Amino acid sequence: MNSLTTAYETCETITRTEARNFYYGIRLLPPAKRTSLCAVYALARRIDDIGDGDLPPAAKTAALAGLKAELSDIDRSDDPVLVAVADTARRFPLPVGAFGELVDGVQMDLTGTRYDTFEQLVGYCRCVAGSVGRLCLGIFGSRADPHASEYADALGIALQQVNILRDIREDLTNNRIYLPSEDLHRFGVRLSLDAKGNLVDRDGGLARFIAFAAERARLWYERGLRLLPLLDRRSAASAAAMSGIYRRLLEQIAADPRLVYDRRLSLTGWQKATVAVRAMAGVS
Repeated sequence: MNSLTTAYETCETITRTEARNFYYGIRLLPPAKRTSLCAVYALARRIDDIGDGDLPPAAKTAALAGLKAELSDIDRSDDPVLVAVADTARRFPLPVGAFGELVDGVQMDLTGTRYDTFEQLVGYCRCVAGSVGRLCLGIFGSRADPHASEYADALGIALQQVNILRDIREDLTNNRIYLPSEDLHRFGVRLSLDAKGNLVDRDGGLARFIAFAAERARLWYERGLRLLPLLDRRSAASAAAMSGIYRRLLEQIAADPRLVYDRRLSLTGWQKATVAVRAMAGVS
């Protein structure tokens, strides 16, 4: 077994083990695209894990900087994940620089960046999720359309907004607030947790804000889903399955914002599989 085969197998193992949501869509791809998208996921996961790990902040910043330096000379790396990504970049028009944007977004988390406006939050979402959308598009390929990259970016931003709404409680526990301060002020929300660690919403302002933000995320979804008709059938099915899982979560949050007050909302394995099957059949 050669080193390149081992590198791709390493990435696929990471993805199958760690990508609880995305692997449902990734496995719908033909082998060459599937293994390459696993390489993209494995590297994105490594970047995220640095940010979410147990190292001191200074060590995390150094690790991110080191990884960014490796990306600038990725063809010389002997790291299995980077080897697979470098090979993927030779076979597909992969915008490798987008990994650098992801690093920048994770660094924003480390510095505790807060967002005054939704436009500022979109900038963060573009780094941590829009970048991944554009990387996926490099592997999917698309019919010629000047807006294809923009749609992929928007779809990633939509998914990240769902993540943020789902994880308000967990993020607050970790002293992270992504919700724009202008929106919180508009709805009279002061984020806090009760003695049990659940979100406090005495006058319903938080629920009203979440409903508003869910509708805003839905509009980003509408724009991002314009990408699907530009893709081949299996790539479209993969993108639909990956985004569809978060879209179902968004529907649940919009229907009852209070669901996120005391839990981390998720779909069952059966529900995720159903999304994937419907995506393969071309049913949204």
